[in-house]
Amino acid sequence: MATDYYAILGVQRDASQDEIKKAFRRLARELHPDVNPDPKTQERFKEINSAYEVLSDPQKKQVYDLGGDPGGAGGAGFGAGGFGNFSDIMDAFFGTASQRGPRSRTRRGQDAMIRLDIDLEEAAFGTTKEIQVDTATVCSGCSGEGAAPGTSAQTCDMCRGRGEVSQVTRSFLGQVMTSRPCPQCQGFGTVVPTPCPECAGDGRVRSRRSLTVKIPAGVDNGTRIQLAGEGEVGPGGGPPGDLYVEIHENPHGVFQRRGDDLHCTVTIPMTAAALGTQCPLETLDGVEEIDIRPGTQSGQSIPLHGRGVTHLRGGGRGDLIVHVEVMTPSKLEPEQEELLRRLAKLRGEERPLGQFQPGQQGLFSRLKDAFNGR
Repeated sequence: MATDYYAILGVQRDASQDEIKKAFRRLARELHPDVNPDPKTQERFKEINSAYEVLSDPQKKQVYDLGGDPGGAGGAGFGAGGFGNFSDIMDAFFGTASQRGPRSRTRRGQDAMIRLDIDLEEAAFGTTKEIQVDTATVCSGCSGEGAAPGTSAQTCDMCRGRGEVSQVTRSFLGQVMTSRPCPQCQGFGTVVPTPCPECAGDGRVRSRRSLTVKIPAGVDNGTRIQLAGEGEVGPGGGPPGDLYVEIHENPHGVFQRRGDDLHCTVTIPMTAAALGTQCPLETLDGVEEIDIRPGTQSGQSIPLHGRGVTHLRGGGRGDLIVHVEVMTPSKLEPEQEELLRRLAKLRGEERPLGQFQPGQQGLFSRLKDAFNGR
């Protein structure tokens, strides 16, 4: 085989069509006559063009791989049939051309988001809120057209409504036509000689409006409610985007929310913890009596099932967890002290030994034990 087309393009014999095309484009950018006018380079450019025309054609490539003459399958080079890969050469220098045309003045508006503060009760059971929204709305003066009343947009006299202008340049391949957006109409194909004085030709103005938002039960901090089509109106009176309402739950004076459960702490004197008592608690469902059983210890918790926040997805509600804190008096009257001493004597607790349990060691104690091999 007199000519090794694979070697000319610098690819392996098992190279794919994509690899062959990439190799050709890379060499074409380096060797085309406009970049390097050396006659030897021009001959080299003709070689890579001939090699690519054969290897990019499945039939010619098959004949060539079998040792035949691919020229019999249609010829090669810059002859009459030598520009079958003209588009690939153009792609190598200018990239793939895109279809252009006049742009529409009407475009979809952007999404908007506002923050809504609600109370715990509203989040737990759901509610309906009236909100004020400042967004772009369709201009009433021009109905979104952008032109002053009594006027209208006119066809651009520079691009004649095409939205683009063309320019012809000369290259080694001859005349090449390129297109770009029209600088006069910015690619719209039309111009607005007299813009609307209310919106300055944008077709929209900012205004405040009221909306009713339904807040479902169980929302939490950061929950976003989507209101389709309630966002910003697009340029040229285009369709509006969406409005997102982000929920922010105000702190509660008694309850702390953890998921759908509510937590609170009740502080009782040691006598009530020892004897037992009942404490009224204002829950989300009304006042309920919390039963403190005799002998309740500090740190114990009392669950009230189904008294928490409604589950956002699915039925049911979370729980209300009441944490008990026993308060020990710091000062005693003489009579109170005498009564406690008598109680301690009756219970044999005048000099209690106490009950010790393993606790966490400090840093220096752990280091000491480590050095001592404990």
